[in-house]
Amino acid sequence: MIRVLLAEDQGMMRGALALLLGMEPDIEVVAQVGRGDEIVEAALVNRPEVALLDIELPGRSGLDAAADLREEVPDCRVLILTTFGRPGYLRRAMEAGAAGFLVKDGPVEDLAASIRKVLRGETVIDPALAAAALSAGPNPLTARERDALGASVDGATIADIAATLHLSESTVRNYLSSAIGKTGTRNRMEAVRAARQQGWL
Repeated sequence: MIRVLLAEDQGMMRGALALLLGMEPDIEVVAQVGRGDEIVEAALVNRPEVALLDIELPGRSGLDAAADLREEVPDCRVLILTTFGRPGYLRRAMEAGAAGFLVKDGPVEDLAASIRKVLRGETVIDPALAAAALSAGPNPLTARERDALGASVDGATIADIAATLHLSESTVRNYLSSAIGKTGTRNRMEAVRAARQQGWL
């Protein structure tokens, strides 16, 4: 049996996925979590062979959790399953060590087949998304520019962002100005929107 951990914040979707995967003769869902910050602990306790992770989770994103799993549970293969097929997300997932990236609108048979493939050491990527990622190019934002934009999300002031990131206000302004330039937008809220649409944040 292939031991699977399922991380999905929508309870109905999580239950449906667990039920559908449980109907496969060789797949057993050994853990289900609704938060990103519960993934590593559940994996350490249940020792899944494949972790099926959503990206947008409360507590910690699936992309960050994928990187954590690579460190803490290196024998667990990660398959990202998301509603948001954004090129930047695919790149970040691969950088975090994910073995696969699928969007949720595919048939469950494809998902089960993908779980088997990643367990065999193969990489599985939604073909349309792979093409989009290649044409989109790499993320132009530096880690610090992403941090500054990410801290801006809730309308925080420059002083708030500086305090959060332990930087001077002038440094924060420089990072935000650079991010606005790289995203081709007029202000930081537009830059946040553009970066999110590309999956860079």
